[in-house]
Amino acid sequence: MKTDPKEYDAVIVGSGPNGLSAGVKLAQAGLKVIILEAKSTLGGGTRTQELTELGFLHDVCSAVHPTAAGSPFLNTLGLHKFGLEFIHPEIPYVHPLDHGDAVATFRSIEKTAEHLGIDGKAYLKIFKEFTEHWDYLSEDIFGTLRIPKHPLLMARFGWYGLFSAKLFTNSLFKDPKTKALFGGCAAHSIIPLSKAFTASFGLVLGSSAHAVGWPFAKGGSSAITNALAELFRSLGGEIIIDHEVQSMTDIPSSKIVLFDLTPHQIAKIADDKLPRKYKKELLSYTYGPGIFKIDWALSEPVPWENEHSKKAGTLHLGGTFEELAASEEAVWKGEHHEKPYVLVAQPSLFDKTRAPSGKHTLWAYCHVPNGSEKDMTEIIENQIERFAPGFRDTIIAKNTMHSHEMERYNSNYIGGDINGGAQTAKQLFGRPVLKWDPYKIPADGLYICSSSTPPGGGVHGMSGFHAAESVLKNEFGFPS
Repeated sequence: MKTDPKEYDAVIVGSGPNGLSAGVKLAQAGLKVIILEAKSTLGGGTRTQELTELGFLHDVCSAVHPTAAGSPFLNTLGLHKFGLEFIHPEIPYVHPLDHGDAVATFRSIEKTAEHLGIDGKAYLKIFKEFTEHWDYLSEDIFGTLRIPKHPLLMARFGWYGLFSAKLFTNSLFKDPKTKALFGGCAAHSIIPLSKAFTASFGLVLGSSAHAVGWPFAKGGSSAITNALAELFRSLGGEIIIDHEVQSMTDIPSSKIVLFDLTPHQIAKIADDKLPRKYKKELLSYTYGPGIFKIDWALSEPVPWENEHSKKAGTLHLGGTFEELAASEEAVWKGEHHEKPYVLVAQPSLFDKTRAPSGKHTLWAYCHVPNGSEKDMTEIIENQIERFAPGFRDTIIAKNTMHSHEMERYNSNYIGGDINGGAQTAKQLFGRPVLKWDPYKIPADGLYICSSSTPPGGGVHGMSGFHAAESVLKNEFGFPS
């Protein structure tokens, strides 16, 4: 007979990919779990909505999913049984350059190396091992602070990854085009490319392009949410929407509470349940730059000058490596660059469910200082026009969101920071604080499972998975 008087074994606050993944892991272990979501729809950063005209489906935040395709946990769940289908462009990403030029990464690493010419041999030397051993590498990259399962492979990865993207490219590549290609990938870190460890982002994302691809979820990113939610419910889990948690009194009786929230939010909600020192550390947690986001409904595909750009799922706009570095540095100084690094995704080229017949959607954002309300529409469109003259003539409608509007859409995006905190060297390893088990809050039954814990931002569910493993070990005696 069950003697625990608690209503639930675990309550999870937030239904992003990490909250849902934590729920699935705990429900798989037989626990009674409920997820509370403040909004009327599930998903956190994986929501799809009609933001412009009827029939155009836009991903509000995350649109392209290399980390989902490469997630060691999500790949064990059989989410295709719950409707999730990934669509893979042959060209995962491309970096347009002036005068109609561009440099591309293909699914084939050999084809990519051939495309890179003088740098092809160096590219193969660096990326081939990580690509071929992705299954092993991903276990450690998406892992926790512990001794690596594959120490020699991680040692080689760590040697390259500890460098700044600037030092990495200048040391290993000769062609400015290759440097720009790697820089565009590394800039996903949203920290200056002169900082240590920025090369690691380029290595992970570059390797994943060959190993697992940079796919779209058919029908929109909400397909990932829906599949995880259906699996969770099939395991007996419960979900309540429109239930905002502002204090611990808003949470049903349970043995365990996991927060798919960021440190400042947890400090406010848990408040006097937290040790003073730990609460102070949460409140001193650093958030990174925000984003300015635009979604367009288009009458036709974007008229990119370069043919590879017309076939790519993702594009990194920003010109040379030096231009990219300057724009990312400016953002960290609180400035808005006139030629920013712009991420672009064109899902409707590959997924016809996203727009009416013959029409298209386009998704893009640039980095801006945290909390910025500056309208970057013209600046972003200028960057697209730079590589696709006539783009503005294809626009039917658009929807924009500045950093504060991104936070209103998802309260985890503090000041528009979509990564749950700056991914600086300090906060890569001490996230949210430096602890062997960063998921366990030093208070009875409280845990954090958001992207503010290792391995950080991305739609991979691994923060939720690791937090759930911590719960099972610490609270229920499951083996680690």
